[in-house]
Amino acid sequence: MSEHTHKQFDAELEAIRTGVLQMGGLVETQVADALEGLKTGNVGLLDRVIEGDHRINLLEVDLDEACQHIIAKRQPAAVDLRLVMTVIKSIADLERIGDEAKKIAKAGKRLHAGEVPFMPRVELGYAAGLALDMLRSALDGFARADVTNAPIIKSQDEEVDASFKGIMRQLITFMMEDPRTISNSLEVLFIAKSIERIGDHAKNISEYVVFLVQGRDIRYAKSAQSAAAKGE
Repeated sequence: MSEHTHKQFDAELEAIRTGVLQMGGLVETQVADALEGLKTGNVGLLDRVIEGDHRINLLEVDLDEACQHIIAKRQPAAVDLRLVMTVIKSIADLERIGDEAKKIAKAGKRLHAGEVPFMPRVELGYAAGLALDMLRSALDGFARADVTNAPIIKSQDEEVDASFKGIMRQLITFMMEDPRTISNSLEVLFIAKSIERIGDHAKNISEYVVFLVQGRDIRYAKSAQSAAAKGE
């Protein structure tokens, strides 16, 4: 590879890396705005989240095409190939996080526009804050090629999962005790599920960073260890 070609290749790799961070920043803003709009009843903010989802979709398409171009033209190997694969996987999860932000915004609009006044009292803030923190940490890990945050994010994901289960139990209780809360309880349940899914996708991104830096796929490591211990 000539020096000129090598510099072009480096520039292409840097472009897709920067693209992930740009897309990640946009997705982070979408999630934060959806949660803020839900909390405050700012319908204009919720509309902005819904309308902004197409920008995330376009970024995913552009980055995916850039990655395909690099694979076909440059035939990357070793750490360069791992970067391209990490980008492809990460942008898919970021696009899905964007979808969840849009779902939260739509449900928020329905809740704040609804004529049914029977709103179940459940605390979404803790799980939402954790999920957003996980996303920020995962993107920071990608930016710095640093795996330090991965175990912390995994632990936070378990907290988000536990919080979702608690919220679900609360909502079921509300619906059983007062059928008038069913409609709004279901909306809140959908929002809580979206928050839980955002945490899952953020954890996925942190695991891709481990693959990028160390060349290890840790996604199913625990399951594999458990199966080995059982002799399966």
